[in-house]
Amino acid sequence: MSTPVEVGVVDVVVFRRAARGWLTLALQRSAQTRCPGAWEMVHGKVEPGESLPQAARRELLEETGLVPELLLSVTMHQFYLVPKDTVQLAAVFAAVVPPDAPVALGDEHAKHAWLTPSQARRRYAWPHEARVLDDARALLAQPNLWDVLRIG
Repeated sequence: MSTPVEVGVVDVVVFRRAARGWLTLALQRSAQTRCPGAWEMVHGKVEPGESLPQAARRELLEETGLVPELLLSVTMHQFYLVPKDTVQLAAVFAAVVPPDAPVALGDEHAKHAWLTPSQARRRYAWPHEARVLDDARALLAQPNLWDVLRIG
């Protein structure tokens, strides 16, 4: 029997403009959740009937209270989800939010921090998050590509 493949997850790298470049959001998981204390980017499951961009916007709002000014498609990555015995494909998005927008954390997270991308790379617990952060930064630096990456 083969392992099923699902496109069931979104990751959202959140940026805001700073005096010198970009700051990236890192979220620390609360003690009552899986991977307590781990730092991560916004991510979550795609709900039935939901498009990938809709899921990215919803997860961003649920986990941070933020609404993107700009949402870009970045990449896809895969991983094996042990509890479900499935290979998951995750769609990765970059969200740019207003520099002064307040973060309102949901129950999954205990803390947040706005970090330089290099600080966020070191803080994120999952290795793929550093890689997709680099991809997102590279695409943000090339607005001439946004016409095929911009969501709505």
